[in-house]
Amino acid sequence: MSERLSDINAHISSIRELGTVVNAMRGIAGARAQQARSGLIAVKLYAESLAAAIGRTLALLPDRDQSGAAGKRVVVLFLAEQGFAGAFSRRLLDAAIADLRDAEVFIVGTRGATLALERGLKPVWQGALPAHPASIPRFADRLIAELYTRIAKGSVTRLEAWFAHNGLERRHLFPLDPNAFPQSAVNDPPLLNLKPARVLASLTADYIHAELCDAALNAFAAENEARMEAMASAYREIQKQLGGLQARRQIVRQEEITAEIIELGESIAVGNRKSHSAG
Repeated sequence: MSERLSDINAHISSIRELGTVVNAMRGIAGARAQQARSGLIAVKLYAESLAAAIGRTLALLPDRDQSGAAGKRVVVLFLAEQGFAGAFSRRLLDAAIADLRDAEVFIVGTRGATLALERGLKPVWQGALPAHPASIPRFADRLIAELYTRIAKGSVTRLEAWFAHNGLERRHLFPLDPNAFPQSAVNDPPLLNLKPARVLASLTADYIHAELCDAALNAFAAENEARMEAMASAYREIQKQLGGLQARRQIVRQEEITAEIIELGESIAVGNRKSHSAG
């Protein structure tokens, strides 16, 4: 009986330790999600200022043909970098995979890339999402270098970023849609030292960089929020198991005490019988 009680006590101890780890993971995920959401505010303001500048520059240029040439569509798909995020990547793949058959896919997220390969998706490039929001701008630099290598060859006519934001958000990045930018330079033309086309090219590069940072931060926050939910669910299950083990320990302890009382009673009865026999 004592061995059973010691086993239960050991199990309770290990479950408590696991609960501590899970709770810590939930706290870390929450802090990282908050950092990413805070960073998004600055990135959005920067992207808005670039959009305004692009709009004013577009007004100085003749209308461009937006029909587009034949070429590849490139999709940057942001999935989970790490595990313990529940069905985060699986849900995104469910929503995206049917529409990726005709696209060159860049996958961001190590864990998600593994799941994508299992689903038959073959990316032309994959990379790891940084572990900290502060590293995302440098990551966007590397990603843009890879993308521009293909764009410069003329084989890419459309660029999109897909990421988790209230489901799966699909954001068009390139070529620029003039209708998406407010064009207000007709009566207030900007003072330029370069040709408008060169200014537009530079602004476009900065704008795509900002939009990729925005997508990466949204993906980072969403993954960590999914991990928070997964860890909260795991913690509730741990507490449920712990309650069951504690109840079982109480029963075993009572059984042990009862057995000791019975054994003591039997010993007293045997002693009394021996006394009567001797008398």
